[in-house]
Amino acid sequence: MIEYTERFFRGLDLWSLAVDEAFLNVTRSTSTNGNDYYLYTLSAECDKCPYTKVQRISAEKKHTVLKIDATRPIGLRVLDRDVGKYSFDNDTALCQFSNAQLGEFGVYDLSIAQDAGSCKLETAKEPVNIYLPFVTIAIIALIAFGIVRLARYGLYRSRMGGFQQPPSRPEEDAGGGDAPTSADENDKQETATSAQVTPKKRLQSLDTFRGIAIMLMIFVNSGGGHYWWIEHATWNGLHVADLVFPWFLFIMGVCVPISLRGQINRNVPRRRILSNIAVRSVKLFVIGLCLNSMNGPSMANLRIFGVLQRFGIAYFVVSIVHLFCHEQTVPSQNRLLRANEDIFRLKKQWLVIGLITFIYLLVIVFLPAPGCPRAYFGPGGKHLLNAYPNCTGGITGYVDRFTLGIAHLYQHPTARYVYEAMPFDPEGPFGCLPTILQVFLGLQCGCTILAFTEHRQRITRFAIWSVVLGLGAGILCGFSKNDGWIPVNKNLWSVSYVLATASLAYLLLLICYYVIDVKRTWSGRPFVYAGMNAIVLYVGHTVFHKMLPWHWRIGTMNTHLMLTLEALWNAVLWNVIALYLYKRKIFYNL
Repeated sequence: MIEYTERFFRGLDLWSLAVDEAFLNVTRSTSTNGNDYYLYTLSAECDKCPYTKVQRISAEKKHTVLKIDATRPIGLRVLDRDVGKYSFDNDTALCQFSNAQLGEFGVYDLSIAQDAGSCKLETAKEPVNIYLPFVTIAIIALIAFGIVRLARYGLYRSRMGGFQQPPSRPEEDAGGGDAPTSADENDKQETATSAQVTPKKRLQSLDTFRGIAIMLMIFVNSGGGHYWWIEHATWNGLHVADLVFPWFLFIMGVCVPISLRGQINRNVPRRRILSNIAVRSVKLFVIGLCLNSMNGPSMANLRIFGVLQRFGIAYFVVSIVHLFCHEQTVPSQNRLLRANEDIFRLKKQWLVIGLITFIYLLVIVFLPAPGCPRAYFGPGGKHLLNAYPNCTGGITGYVDRFTLGIAHLYQHPTARYVYEAMPFDPEGPFGCLPTILQVFLGLQCGCTILAFTEHRQRITRFAIWSVVLGLGAGILCGFSKNDGWIPVNKNLWSVSYVLATASLAYLLLLICYYVIDVKRTWSGRPFVYAGMNAIVLYVGHTVFHKMLPWHWRIGTMNTHLMLTLEALWNAVLWNVIALYLYKRKIFYNL
């Protein structure tokens, strides 16, 4: 049930391969000419790129073996001359395979036939199935769950038999988690007798949503099992890891109006509220800056921006706009206005945020970076056949480089390795502008929760927002990965990316809200514990990222099974820590 392979095949050490690697054996026919050949490759992930030289096939060797990346489909091109680092479409190839499907731990033969008239690509050893670990992990999880349930049942029976304490109520053991507190019981009773939820009641679904996001973040930051669709997209596209950060921002936006209303109802002076907002924003920025200096606080190349820094800036802007522009009531009895009062209360805020977004769009569409075309949203490097190698991120990348200097940006974006692009910071300063819209969409959700108390009203609006935002994202990106007006791009934090991730956030919150707060069929455990101490888990997992017992290495760690187990272990261990903090009633919020 794992992607195991025997160690040796044809004298090749398969265990020396990294995860998602394969052996390619290039064989020259004895009747071929005496010239060297050159192998060029092109990953399917590299959009509109030239082929890149990877190996000289010496005329003195009949067999040339090389390791090759098998994560994605790959193009292979053989030339009888060295055309430089890149091979373009106008180069005449001896032979070419445009979409070769290689697999992990496979062995493949590329035979150059007589007089190099043709080539043949054959599978000498079948690759392993990289998705078998999911079955193995599911079995392990079921066994662990069964052991825990049996242990709980045995403890319950021993208490019953020894009369050590009164029997627990059936509902305390049916949930598969800790016994509910009295507050939880009261909440259940109130829900059973009322179709409404008062705005003051803490929604368990919000903490659960936040907990899902933080657990998913820890999992993907730990490698996510090294599956390409779990890791961040190289440039355009939307993978699992690309959902985490915007969901955090969204849920932060949800909490803004709820928090501010509580302070206003307690008659907290506006000056003090403003001070609290500023202090919290500065704390977020400073903590993020400190985390960036973990490998040594060298001021010459210290990364200035990051995840928490963007949190702080977006939170500050949205909170200030909400504090000074919010309207408590809609001064109209119009039926349409009253039915959408959560939106009309924010009309001034929509105007301000809309203006910020409009200015941002004007800049990226009409203002080109020096030496770059207008409205260029690509990764630079060898994108578009190496036409704009110094245009990584277009005007967004240029503004960040001009503002901070290239040494203070993130130096290792995925695009730098796939596209051979320049350093680019996916959390740079210019991208904060559309991030403000991301937080504000969450704020709109929070105002909906406050304005409407009936479950049906909330669920209907969550669903409508999810559909509308999703359609908006699809229209902007042309329902395609690379060919729309504004592609879905986490690196640039494009508007289509904002709308797409906010749409999914509304959908996930709708599901959590319905299951947890409406039907009460799930308590939110175990994610709710992580959600109540998210900042502790974020900082903690970043600081202790390379330490035992959170991370470990056993053997070569070159299989998806071992990498997935390590990532899951890390996420589960931090959730156990969150449970401990919850039991000790330790909660930390900035």
